[in-house]
Amino acid sequence: MSSSRAAQRARYDRATADLDPPFAIVDLDAFDANSAALVGRAAGKPLRVPSKSVRVRTLIDRALGQPGWRGIMAFTLPEAIWLAEHGHDDVLVAYPTADRGALRRLAGDEKLAASVTVMVDNAAQLDLVDAVVPADQRAAPVRVCIDLDASWRPARGVHIGVRRSPVHSARQAGELAAAIAARPGYRLVGVMSYEAQIAGLGDAPPGRPVRGALIRLIQSRSFPELVARRGAVVAAVREHGDLEFVNGGGTGSVAATAGDPAVTEVAAGSGLFGPWLFDGYRRWRPQPAAFFALTVVRRPDARHATALGGGWIASGETSPTRQPLPWLPEGLKLIGTEGAGEVQTPLTGPGAAGLHVGDRVYFRHSKAGELCEHVNEVHLISGDTIVDVVPTYRGEGKVFL
Repeated sequence: MSSSRAAQRARYDRATADLDPPFAIVDLDAFDANSAALVGRAAGKPLRVPSKSVRVRTLIDRALGQPGWRGIMAFTLPEAIWLAEHGHDDVLVAYPTADRGALRRLAGDEKLAASVTVMVDNAAQLDLVDAVVPADQRAAPVRVCIDLDASWRPARGVHIGVRRSPVHSARQAGELAAAIAARPGYRLVGVMSYEAQIAGLGDAPPGRPVRGALIRLIQSRSFPELVARRGAVVAAVREHGDLEFVNGGGTGSVAATAGDPAVTEVAAGSGLFGPWLFDGYRRWRPQPAAFFALTVVRRPDARHATALGGGWIASGETSPTRQPLPWLPEGLKLIGTEGAGEVQTPLTGPGAAGLHVGDRVYFRHSKAGELCEHVNEVHLISGDTIVDVVPTYRGEGKVFL
């Protein structure tokens, strides 16, 4: 085992000696270092923290308390309202909403309406809002942001990226902006685009050099096209409204996206926790900051140790990349026939021989904030000491998906 990983394991064992797994920890020294590194990569443009990548209010506030961070990107309108009620006055909802109750609350409260911005990509979403709360019954105009599809379409029928908004061209964006401007009860304030094929794909996936080369080729062709198109979109939208922000990117593209002159702010949240999917990026890899611990309860044979529980699988395409990664002690891996299981997780590799019943194994989740859907609280560690225990969204009784 490398000395740094051995020392890391020893620190965490000392800090959590009185805890029984399963539990989650966040290393604040790594969290703060990641926060500062992201700010540096943004080169002066503010960072907006996507709450889904954290799901702990204390840690969202910690990031926002550092220079260079401003505003939250929530993933549902009820969550955005909840955050606004806890003092946040700049919350962008990243996805369109059809939550009628939340729309009534938003439109009926002048302070909430001034703090929360909803996402639209189709006039049908405006129709829904109008049906729920007609314009003449609103306490204040509803702030809206247009979601631009940032996928790459190099040829007819070819779509590279995620399937989000139907708004792809400057013409489509201008038409939607004109529709928003023509309707009473709305205020067009922003444009957002998430270039998933750049920000969300590691360009150096371990053990897959061909895939890495293909991803790098896609990114090198896709990004210049997006920069030109996003600039045209923003110009078209500005003809119909005074934009407060143009949001783009993600942890995997902070430096590149910040260099786009049309972008005024960059979204970045996963890099605060450093989940293991980001080990596959060449340009910048965050420090691992978030972990969960399980207990070894079996030794089936000399080459295997089995931990209790562990099936904390991440969302997205069903593949080994969505399984948690055994991190400490070094030299552990999952077995292909079982993987991370609901009730047990067998481990093998050089590190398994040294494990004993009662030992801890620290895992890294594949994606960032989804870790917090499994625990009610997170233990915050600095050095080899637990400095605080704070609730997750789940621990506060909030489930927004």
